[in-house]
Amino acid sequence: MSTTQQNRVLANMREQYSHLAPTLQLAAKYVIDHPADFGIDPIRTTAEKIGVSTYSLVRLSKELGYPGFEEFRDPFRRALRSTSKPIINSNWLDELSAHGSTGVTLANSAENSMSILKHSLRQMTPETSEKFVEILTNARTVYVTATSTSYALAYYFQHIARLVLPNVQFIPRDMANPIVDLNFASDQDVLLAITVNPYSQITVNACKFAREKGLKLLIITDSNLPLAELKPNAVLTAEMESPYVFACYLGVIAILESLLHLLVIAGGDEAAENIKSYRNLKAKIDGTSPF
Repeated sequence: MSTTQQNRVLANMREQYSHLAPTLQLAAKYVIDHPADFGIDPIRTTAEKIGVSTYSLVRLSKELGYPGFEEFRDPFRRALRSTSKPIINSNWLDELSAHGSTGVTLANSAENSMSILKHSLRQMTPETSEKFVEILTNARTVYVTATSTSYALAYYFQHIARLVLPNVQFIPRDMANPIVDLNFASDQDVLLAITVNPYSQITVNACKFAREKGLKLLIITDSNLPLAELKPNAVLTAEMESPYVFACYLGVIAILESLLHLLVIAGGDEAAENIKSYRNLKAKIDGTSPF
């Protein structure tokens, strides 16, 4: 019940988002992207993370129909209590923290990594995941694109997915613009784009071009709000919080791995045979055992 109430609040925020003032949009985006942290942190900590005043959070609460901040946050706290379970025994983290500054840093990093995995995979609902698999497996051609750090992840996904989906292509080819590779695509095809903040204009333009040509659009990102105007068929969102300067891509990797797992299962015996054949060929080429 608590989770249902939280989901209703999040759905209401998404509906009201475009009508909010810029500062309140910033706060709403944070709540939507980090519901667990919002349920835990005091108002001052939340305001500091977002970069707004505590008054802005109070304003957002009232704008959404709540008498105050605590009433607005209450569904998130209830949902957290009803769903929070330890991912792993924390004794080893305490022991690790006892080994000087390096141990403390490693413990903080490990805790952050587990939190990212948990929140990213919790947002990967069966309904959205099934839609991804259905669209990917029914497409004539699957185009996969990304830039910057996401480029390597998109290439990895295509490299494995081609064993199940022989029609998957990684674009852009030869470091060109992905729009060039989409020129002859049609409504029988799909574009899978990976992009996170700051969102690559090259990727966003490719998504817009794909929609103009009638392609189905799937996006893996860190927040579906900034990309809502693209009207994707489905979106998977990953947690990106990091204790260091750069974003942590562990959540994106976890989503891609889970998606590959689902595709392999959907591929059935044919997918299993393709993987076995590939491993045998690699073993023959490399002169190693496939087992």
